[in-house]
Amino acid sequence: MVRSMGSSTDELFALLGDLKTHWPKGGWSWDYRFSTVASSFHVDLTKEAEKAVLKFMPSEWNYRSIASAPPTVREVVEAAGGVRTDQRVFATAQSGRLLAYGLWWPWGDEITISLRVGLAGYVSDSDQGRLQELFNALS
Repeated sequence: MVRSMGSSTDELFALLGDLKTHWPKGGWSWDYRFSTVASSFHVDLTKEAEKAVLKFMPSEWNYRSIASAPPTVREVVEAAGGVRTDQRVFATAQSGRLLAYGLWWPWGDEITISLRVGLAGYVSDSDQGRLQELFNALS
């Protein structure tokens, strides 16, 4: 998806808006622990959710491949406590000062999965506010 809207930050937020539009489940909330937006969904939506995430965050890693991720992504994963065998990490390419990432976390109940979407790189408070507003995950 190629856009020419101005800054790389504007392009990234447009991409995230498209992710929100294609997301099979509504109801994003703000996760204060990780400063991300989060959406939990039933495992029946796994294929649709995977398709949406991969369309907008095409880079993917798991616990075996995370060492090959870019340093910014590895820092996010370390701050989140690492990647378990059933977890996955997705990301956009870094363009400019930011990249977007997704943490795919099954709950362990075999029923629920959460996707947490956040920003990494040189993230400002206004970027975080913009993320909250975009996903209607205001506190």
